[in-house]
Amino acid sequence: MAQLFHIHPEHPQPRLIKQAAEIARSGGLIALPTDAAYSLAGVSGYAPLLDRIRSIRGVDERHHFTLMCRDLSEIATYARVDNAQYRLLKATTPGSYTFILEGTRELPRRLLHPKRKTIGLRVPNHPLALALLEELNEPLLTSTLILPGYEVPLADADEIRERLEKQIDLVIDAGKCGMEMTTVINLTGAQPELVRAGKGPLAPFGLE
Repeated sequence: MAQLFHIHPEHPQPRLIKQAAEIARSGGLIALPTDAAYSLAGVSGYAPLLDRIRSIRGVDERHHFTLMCRDLSEIATYARVDNAQYRLLKATTPGSYTFILEGTRELPRRLLHPKRKTIGLRVPNHPLALALLEELNEPLLTSTLILPGYEVPLADADEIRERLEKQIDLVIDAGKCGMEMTTVINLTGAQPELVRAGKGPLAPFGLE
C-alpha cells in the first residue's frame, strides 16, 4: 500500500522531505502537489518509472514527460536554451508553466519525444516541491495526475491513495491542491507557441 505523508505546504518538515527523497531515490513513484495540480513524480534514472506512469495515465510513448527542476540553471543543463529563450524563462520561473525545449545529451533518449527529441521542463512555485528537489539534488520526472477518462487531475490525497494504492509508493498531502494544469509553451520555434492554456498567464509570451 502507498504510504501517506502529511507535510506542511509552506514549511515542509525536513524529516519527511528526507524520507520522501529516499523513496524517490530507491525508484519509488510519488504523487505530490505542485503550484498547479498533483503530479506523478520519480527520479529520471529509473527506466521502469516511464512504464508505470504511462500505465496509470493511459498514454503512449509519444506523450511528453516533464522534468521538474529546481531553478533556471538546472533547466539549462538538460535543454538547449538560447538568449531569447533564457530571457523568457527568467521572467516566468518559478511558475505554473511547462516549456517544451530541445533536450541535451545529458538526457537519456527514452525521456525525449521519439520524433522531436524534445522534453517539457518546469520550475514549480511550491515550497514542498522545491524542498524535495533540493534534497534530491536532481530533477524529478513528472506527469500531471490525470486518470484515463478524466478531464481534470485528481486533487485529494486520500482519493489518490485509495485509487492508486498498489500502483504508487507515496502520496504527499500538503493541504488543498488545485486542479488547473500548467500552461504549456513550445519554445523550439522562432516564436513561442501555445500548446495548452492553463494556470500560467499568457501575457509574458504575447499570446493573449
